[in-house]
Amino acid sequence: MSGSDSVSKSTRSTAQSTAESTAKSTQATHPKAPAPPGTASPDPTLKRSALQTAVWRLRSRGCWTDAAALLTPDSAGAALQRASLLVERCLFTEQGWPEAEDALRNAEALAQGDDERGAAACERGHLAYASTVLGVRDRADEARAALGRAAALLHPSASGRPLLDFRRGLIAEHIADAPQAALAAYRRAHAGAAAHDDPLLLSFTWRHLAGLALRDGELAEARHGFAESLRIREELGYLVGTAPALVALAEAEPDPTASRLRAEAARLFRLLGGVPTWLAGQFPADPVKPNPSGNL
Repeated sequence: MSGSDSVSKSTRSTAQSTAESTAKSTQATHPKAPAPPGTASPDPTLKRSALQTAVWRLRSRGCWTDAAALLTPDSAGAALQRASLLVERCLFTEQGWPEAEDALRNAEALAQGDDERGAAACERGHLAYASTVLGVRDRADEARAALGRAAALLHPSASGRPLLDFRRGLIAEHIADAPQAALAAYRRAHAGAAAHDDPLLLSFTWRHLAGLALRDGELAEARHGFAESLRIREELGYLVGTAPALVALAEAEPDPTASRLRAEAARLFRLLGGVPTWLAGQFPADPVKPNPSGNL
């Protein structure tokens, strides 16, 4: 998927999904609403339950607090999913750190067995990574240690292993500045996400592999990866992640296509109340007050 025709199709699709989301709100349907990546799911059918569908609809629109409120954190799986939602809220809004810490401590306390403990350690590493890259507090050592602990606990074939590989790639790229190590980790994560049928994680691996390709001047490869990431997020209805995907694709496209992509990203950014906050610098002409609660 490349070239101006495919990009225009993606832009039109995003605009249509945005209009539908605004008009229908939580009545919109997603045929395959995935559980948040990295959460422990004791029963695979949870991915298709009414509760998980409701959680996904809220999460996909940046309503992490409301989504977390639907989960009763009295089991390891629910507690870990709740922590994952609140950690993601921190990454997108730069707010809610104490709540995420509390939820994560509860998940760690309830975790039993290597898979659950490994998944909790993976979330701990991700929270420490977010704090570091967003400049809240340098927790790089904690992030590395937590992900290393997760690697020791999770079996190579565990369902949470691809997400762990992806997050280790983030550490390599954005903290250690080791693009080759990041590339290897992203490739493992990409293959694992495909094997475990995790389209949302695939949207992240496509995007970050494309980012490294762009860094190396491989424009066609970068354009393809960014377009695939955008396509998947549109199909899933992951609205809160669509603006970053549009901005990323714009980096690999010439004008006027790039300008159209950024304009659509700006509309989504405003629709979601200035989330993700780290995109604010992309639209300096129209500043938006961030939405710290993570709710629409």
